[in-house]
Amino acid sequence: MSTVQGATIPPVRANPTTTTVASPAGTTATRSAPSGGFFSRSELGRVLWRFRREFGWVALFSFFANVLMLTPTLYMLQLFDRVMISGSELTLLGLTLITVGFFLVMGFAEWVRSRLLVRSGAAFDEALNRRTFDAAFAQNLRQGGRLSLQPFNDLTAVRQFLSGSGPFAFFDLPWTVIYIAVLYVMHPWLGHASVFFCLLMLAMALWSNHLVSRQQEPVQQAGLETSSYLQSKMRNAETVEALGMLGNLRRLWQLLHERESARQADAYELSQRLQALTKFVQYSQQSLMLALGGLLAIDGHIGVGAMVAANALSGNAVRPIGTLVSVWKQFVDARLGYRRLETLLDTFPEAGPEADHDPIQGQITLRGLTATARGRNKPILDGLNAEFRAGEVVAILGPSGAGKSTLARCLLGIWPDTSGEVLLDGLPLSARSRDALGPQLGYLPQDIELFDGSIAENIARFGEVDAEQVIAAATRTGIHDMILRLSKGYDTPMGDAGGLLSGGQRQRIGLARALYGDPALVVLDEPNASLDEAGEAALVRAVRDLKASGKTVFMIVHARHLLVVADRVLVLDDGHIKALGVLQPPNPQNPLSPIEVRV
Repeated sequence: MSTVQGATIPPVRANPTTTTVASPAGTTATRSAPSGGFFSRSELGRVLWRFRREFGWVALFSFFANVLMLTPTLYMLQLFDRVMISGSELTLLGLTLITVGFFLVMGFAEWVRSRLLVRSGAAFDEALNRRTFDAAFAQNLRQGGRLSLQPFNDLTAVRQFLSGSGPFAFFDLPWTVIYIAVLYVMHPWLGHASVFFCLLMLAMALWSNHLVSRQQEPVQQAGLETSSYLQSKMRNAETVEALGMLGNLRRLWQLLHERESARQADAYELSQRLQALTKFVQYSQQSLMLALGGLLAIDGHIGVGAMVAANALSGNAVRPIGTLVSVWKQFVDARLGYRRLETLLDTFPEAGPEADHDPIQGQITLRGLTATARGRNKPILDGLNAEFRAGEVVAILGPSGAGKSTLARCLLGIWPDTSGEVLLDGLPLSARSRDALGPQLGYLPQDIELFDGSIAENIARFGEVDAEQVIAAATRTGIHDMILRLSKGYDTPMGDAGGLLSGGQRQRIGLARALYGDPALVVLDEPNASLDEAGEAALVRAVRDLKASGKTVFMIVHARHLLVVADRVLVLDDGHIKALGVLQPPNPQNPLSPIEVRV
């Protein structure tokens, strides 16, 4: 015999900096964050490796494009050193036609390699967008539902770098050595000068990398903090307006926004300084190389054609390094995004094909179930062991903070930080396919969240709408007639209906969603919180209907009159099972006496 005492335990705020990784099935796993890098043996690296053939073709066409970059050099050599001396118009015509033909081939090679990169970037995005969505969802689930668009931004950054001019800089960079070698053949001084300018540009690239990398991460972090703060407050606009909190929240947002703007301004100013310095070096390089060529031509070491050609050839040698400098910020963004995306995909791997797809019966077994929260030393649930038969209705009682809602989430496999086991029909939740398991589960959380779309789509969980099942679920919760009175009935958008529906009606729509498809296991977290008498009567009828159909129901309740539909009562207190048994009949002499359970 056990007596439930009313006790209130203040909630403990989770610390988001924990590194504990737990599977949603109730078993804790320890994973170390994988090291980043474009050549690491990770899921993202393996996807990138699939495009090695495309990058090979890009390298081949880069070869032709860079070889044909020598065309202007050879043309000017022939023009000044042969045609101008011989005065042959036919030779001039022939050389010009050949040069134009080479330019056409070079332009075709440039177009093909650009097209290959664009298509490869699109295919790369297509190969990863579904996995990124699933992994980002799993991450948000583990972090308590805080929305983060960072994974999608990271995927976009990597795709844009792969599709842009960044890879060209790396494919063209080896040709710098060939161009310098040609300059050495023309004259050693030309080669020495070209090496000097190349080293100068390379030093600028490394210096830019150091400066940009040091500023880029704080800028991105500040942007994420500002956007996350704004999103969280906009979701509660009515509360902010009603309580007069707008001024205080605006002040805090302005502080975050000013910090972000200051960091962006510093980063932009640094970028402009680097661009200005790069232009100065490039323009100086052209003039100084032309001056050096002129000096050598005056002394008779090279011809006039070689002087002009050396200037063009030196520009070709420095061009890949200049491109590398110009795309360095994009490369840094892509590298940081790649590392974050790589860590995300490896931390939340794709479910294996061995997941069980069999229909469930609803038998639940808890074996040493312990649930914790990040930043909290004491577990919320501590070593729970219990057995619940299929088709049983279990009422969960306990004071505030006893762990009732946490247990409800553990039963569904959506609480992140757990150890021990939650067995469904004898199998861990991790052994089952979530896509196959979801339609067989019903869940009504404390905070009802209805999504953009029609009422029918919300009840049907945004799958293919089965009109009969939608109406059946709405009828079981007693809202069918209410929905028909709306202007568009079941097709009424939730955005329009949101201002027309009361809290109780929204909760009953959420209950209809939980009952849609006749799930075998239903978990209801305080389902009567916003219901009136008619709503509670509909709730009792729905639970009795589920019980008659052999469905397993867990129901967190505080109202005594709802306990009449329960087969057993589970009493939680401070994370432990205080009692599990049959509800004792209330004392007719004292209806307000504590609830008693026969173990």
